[in-house]
Amino acid sequence: MRFLLLLAAITLSCGQSPLLVKPYLQLGDNPADATRMTVVFHSPTPGKFTVTGPNGKAIPALEQKVAATSISEHSIYSAELTGLKPGAEFAYAVALNGQTLFQSKGLARKSASQSSRTVIFGDSGQDNTPQREIAWQTAQAKPDMVFIVGDVVYSRGLVSEYRKKLYPVYNADTDTPNGVSLMRSRLFTVVPGNHDTVTTDTTKYPDGQAYYLYWKQPSNGPSLGDKHQPLLQGDYAATFKSSAGPAFPNAANYSFDYGNAHWTMLDGNDYVDWQEPALQKWIADDLAKAGKATWRFIGFHQPGFNSSKAHFSQQQLRWLAPIFEQGGVDIVFSGHVHNYQRSYPLTFAPSGPGAKKGEVEGALNLDKAYAEKGKPNGVIYIVSGAGGAGLYNPEQDQDRTTWQPFTKLFVSRTHSFSILDLDGTNLLFRQLDGKGQELDRFEIKKQTTKNQGPRYHPGPLDMSGGSAAVMFWGESGSMASQCRESCV
Repeated sequence: MRFLLLLAAITLSCGQSPLLVKPYLQLGDNPADATRMTVVFHSPTPGKFTVTGPNGKAIPALEQKVAATSISEHSIYSAELTGLKPGAEFAYAVALNGQTLFQSKGLARKSASQSSRTVIFGDSGQDNTPQREIAWQTAQAKPDMVFIVGDVVYSRGLVSEYRKKLYPVYNADTDTPNGVSLMRSRLFTVVPGNHDTVTTDTTKYPDGQAYYLYWKQPSNGPSLGDKHQPLLQGDYAATFKSSAGPAFPNAANYSFDYGNAHWTMLDGNDYVDWQEPALQKWIADDLAKAGKATWRFIGFHQPGFNSSKAHFSQQQLRWLAPIFEQGGVDIVFSGHVHNYQRSYPLTFAPSGPGAKKGEVEGALNLDKAYAEKGKPNGVIYIVSGAGGAGLYNPEQDQDRTTWQPFTKLFVSRTHSFSILDLDGTNLLFRQLDGKGQELDRFEIKKQTTKNQGPRYHPGPLDMSGGSAAVMFWGESGSMASQCRESCV
């Protein structure tokens, strides 16, 4: 112990913090309680770490060792703060062997009676100017929560990439155009993208799959077994699984409440077969249990409804559309496609595979009468994948002939991010670019917060297979026309 204290004293006296990654705020295994949050940090230094919250009590930090990486061995520490006042600012500090290393302030999670603001973007971790512009504008928006909708760091989801492309940009010591301090003061949530879990060769990339190490999220997801997870191979697969613990693969699917909204987060990568009844039942049950929530949102990486030429055939999450509709989902957020897209409110009944692998055909109903205000008849699908990575298909930006019938707006000429404001039964959505200029907005207003079962009533469905039947709703809400389109 004397050696550890001496080591800490020498480190502190030299001005070098033993914090390899400074503290950031997470949900932890706590999907509903707004009075709790988890503080996470990384260190290669042994010793007794504690976290002190607003009650002044020093909480011992739990240690999770990370070994067999291509960088030095280190530990992830976490501690749950309790007794927070929902929506209020709180102070916390981290100490090593009784000596304070770090102090910050955070914002407690909002309660159901409080308004909230969430910033959403995906495909961001490129360590480039567009990523930093979006990070700066995110800080200017003063969010309560940030949701990264996959592809957190490029291009292999490595520990080394997190240290270069995530933490310096979103967990900097001060707010500047080169990096912001949001992660230490605001809740960050995330779902895995393809680049987060693509690296399965642990011999060649022993510091891969960092997603399962560094995000502390609820463990209330479905039981995946060995089937619906990245198939790890190589010398360090067992060591990685030991380091990750139950987070692999459970951290990829979960749900939680924030304010008066319920969020259901899914792993959209193709190793998960969402046609499996047990997995579909988990989603349906999760949404059914969210009966008190005014708003219901879904988050996953690969969009089911996308007009971009890039990734067009990756439509596997369309199979879940009827479950979303029956569960009263308001908006589905995705990334993967590096631009911004908004669908008309829609309902969709899948009828079978399309002509190409990954495509899903079915009957589609569009609510074209929805005029950016009021209550839409259907689910709105948002692609917010312009968070920093190279933009996809800018040539389609003004060429509406290349958009699918379900697409209301398509912006691929600039990087952008989403702002979601909730205030009781009022929702305001805005899309801003890297300069803070507004690209899009819409509102949803509800008359009641009571759960009355399915909210949407699909029109006639063509379940005969083959080409999909597409129904367009006229200005009065009745079915104005019907056509058959192989493109959906």
